[in-house]
Amino acid sequence: MTADAELGIRERLAKLSGVKLLGGTRLSAETERLQRQLDRLSSDTSDEEIWRSVELARHPDRPYTLDYVERILDDWFELRGDRTRMDDHAVVTGLGRLDGRTIAVVGHQKGRDIKERTRRNFGMAYPEGYRKAMRVMGLADRHRIPVLTLVDTPGAYPGVAAEQHGQGGAIARSQATMARLRVPTVAVVIGEGGSGGAVAIALADRVLMQEHAIYSVISPEGCAAILWRDASQAKKAASAFKPDAAHCLELGVIDGIVPEPEGGAHTDPEAAATLLREAVLSHLDELVDLDPDARRRARRAKFRAMGVLA
Repeated sequence: MTADAELGIRERLAKLSGVKLLGGTRLSAETERLQRQLDRLSSDTSDEEIWRSVELARHPDRPYTLDYVERILDDWFELRGDRTRMDDHAVVTGLGRLDGRTIAVVGHQKGRDIKERTRRNFGMAYPEGYRKAMRVMGLADRHRIPVLTLVDTPGAYPGVAAEQHGQGGAIARSQATMARLRVPTVAVVIGEGGSGGAVAIALADRVLMQEHAIYSVISPEGCAAILWRDASQAKKAASAFKPDAAHCLELGVIDGIVPEPEGGAHTDPEAAATLLREAVLSHLDELVDLDPDARRRARRAKFRAMGVLA
């Protein structure tokens, strides 16, 4: 872990420790969560652990967006269609209540069996999916409703039809839409966070990753195919670019790690949902009282600073 990464977490810990706790606040839980992240980052992550995160992020029994919606939201109402061409089933959107607070949810959805995976295109969205996401985010902005996005996709669909429908432009416009939102936004990578298909709905005030999720510009297999012309070298590629949560936090592309039950989220979906719910509520509580313009400026500054070399 770099000194700057550790310093950032320590500064946030110090800030929270100095706040007087009031009834009903979750600051103590947030402090404990940050301390766990600091402890985790203090130890090196082996290549085997990195590849284990890749395997767990892709586990077929891992909870998907609708699994979490069912467990953490009340009064869920799904919104469908992009109002232009079709309803892309790889992206689900809707409104629900989280701890009494109405929020808008946008998330990728994979399938459990072959039939559903085909219908949902394995969580790989067409441009229509991102247009649907933008429609719901715009609705949330007009009604001052916080936005939660759940990222779980190998990437945006790369087929000819998707390109003909404007895939690249849809991804760019989705990011621009999120950059302009005046409402609080939290994004959580709950499985695979693949390339532009992931970042299209992850340009948020707070970007979190579940402990065994992955987030990268390319899949390990794709990277191996380019560098060594051999996709079977995926494990070697993953150890090189480190898509796991601990290294993404160290790199500064995410703001926090959501712990998972022992063995991964699929071993206890109820516990995983509880941990996710607590993390989202904690960050929303931090964001909701900030000035909308200041929050938007901070969001833009954070993403513009990524990749800048001193």
